[in-house]
Amino acid sequence: MSAIQTYEGFSPMRGHQFASNDEAVAYMKSVAVDASGFTAFLGVEPLRCFGGESELLLALRPDMTQHHGYAHGAIVGLMADNACAWAASSVVGDVVTGSYTINFLAPAKGIRLRAKGTVIKAGKRQAIVRADVWAESDGEEPQRCAIAQATIVPVAVHAPAAPAPHDESICHTCAAIEAAHISDPARADA
Repeated sequence: MSAIQTYEGFSPMRGHQFASNDEAVAYMKSVAVDASGFTAFLGVEPLRCFGGESELLLALRPDMTQHHGYAHGAIVGLMADNACAWAASSVVGDVVTGSYTINFLAPAKGIRLRAKGTVIKAGKRQAIVRADVWAESDGEEPQRCAIAQATIVPVAVHAPAAPAPHDESICHTCAAIEAAHISDPARADA
C-alpha cells in the first residue's frame, strides 16, 4: 500500500474534505512532500491546502539558482505546478498535472519563493487552477515573478470498471475480427 492510502486511514476518494487546514497540511507534508523525492529534496513547505486554495514556501539555496543568481525557472515552475496541484487536491482528492502554462514576469531574486494556488473551476475530469509565485527577501516588498494556469486531473483511486457488455452481433470490432478469420484461410484455425 502506498503512503497515500495509509496516512491515518485516509483514502483520497473523490470529494473527500479535510476538517481543517491543519489536518490538510499534515497530510500534504506526509504525502506530497515526504513521499515525493524531488519536493522533499528541495524542502517545499506547505502552509495552506484547503478549500480550493494552497500556499507553499521554499527557502532558496545557491544550488537552486541559475548563472545570474536568480531562482532557476525550473524551481519557479515547480512552485507554480505544486501550488496548482495542491489547491486542486483540496477539492477533488489525489491529482496529477495534465498541463500548465507559466509566464515569468520578473527575475526570481530573493531568499525564498512563495506560491499561492486558487481553483478557478473543478469538474469531474479536471480542475483549472491559477498560481502566483513571489520572490521574497526580508525587509523588502515581495516581487511577483511568475503566474501560471494549470489543468489538473483527478487520479482514480479504484481499479477501472469492467467494460460494459456488448452485442457481438452488432459490434463493428467483433464483426471485423470475425470477417478477418473467415476471409483468411490461414487464420481459420486461430
